Amino acid sequence: MEYCFGAGAGDGSATMWIGTPDTDLDGDGALDALRLDFDGDGLVDDAIGDLDGDGLADHAALDLDDDGLAESYFTDDGSGTWAVAVDRGGGLRWFGLDGVEHTGGPVVDFDADGRADDQVIDTDGNGLADRALCDGPSGALGYVDTDGDGRWDAELADTDGDGTADTAKRL
Repeated sequence: MEYCFGAGAGDGSATMWIGTPDTDLDGDGALDALRLDFDGDGLVDDAIGDLDGDGLADHAALDLDDDGLAESYFTDDGSGTWAVAVDRGGGLRWFGLDGVEHTGGPVVDFDADGRADDQVIDTDGNGLADRALCDGPSGALGYVDTDGDGRWDAELADTDGDGTADTAKRL
C-alpha cells in the first residue's frame, strides 16, 4: 500500500512511503491497513487503510482502542487530502438511487448488488453524502449531488478503467 504525507514545512513538498498492511481496519478479516503514528502523539495507535483495494491509502483512523474503534476517522476526499471526517459508528446519511434514505458508511452497498464494496463521501462535512463511488457492470461509476439537496444529480462512468470519467449523464 502506498501513502503520502506532506513534510509540514509549508513548502508544498511531500514524501511517499510503501508499507505492508498489518491491521484489519474494516473488520472483514483481511489485512487492509497499516498501523503508525499518524497524529504525532508518539503512540502507534493510528492506522491508514486501503479499503477500495487500489493500493493507495484512502482511510485514516486515529487513536484506535483495543476493539479497533477510532476516536477520529477520515477519508481521502478523492483529491489526495485527508479532508473528510466520518463518524465510524454510521452517522453518515445517504440516499439510494431510488430516493430511500440510509445511514452508514463510508463503505456501503450503494448499488444494491448485495456487496458492501461501494463508498459514500461527505465532501462538505454536513453528514449527508454528496459523492458515491462504485463498480458497475461496465466499469467504475460515480454519483454526484451537485446542489446539496440529497438527490443524485449526475452519474459519471469510467468505462476504460483509466481513472477518468468517459461519460456523464444527468439524473
